[in-house]
Amino acid sequence: MFIATLSGIFRFRDLPEEFGPYVQFKAAIEKREIKDDDMIAVLDIMGTTSHHVLFLDSYNSVSEIRKELREADAKVNVTTLKILEGHL
Repeated sequence: MFIATLSGIFRFRDLPEEFGPYVQFKAAIEKREIKDDDMIAVLDIMGTTSHHVLFLDSYNSVSEIRKELREADAKVNVTTLKILEGHL
């Protein structure tokens, strides 16, 4: 199992260019149109060069985020969970 740590929380308009392809990919999977004001959390998947994207308005609780990451064979560290909880 991989550990996911928070890389950052951004509005789409302020998203660093390096995360753009990951956000576009996640939006395509969710059939979502991205808006400039969407709040997006980007998680680094430790031991890989991959990132996991969370559109924060899609979740009601951190347990939903934990479940999604578990399905991706990842676990969120405690600090990241606390930060995400404050943004939900």
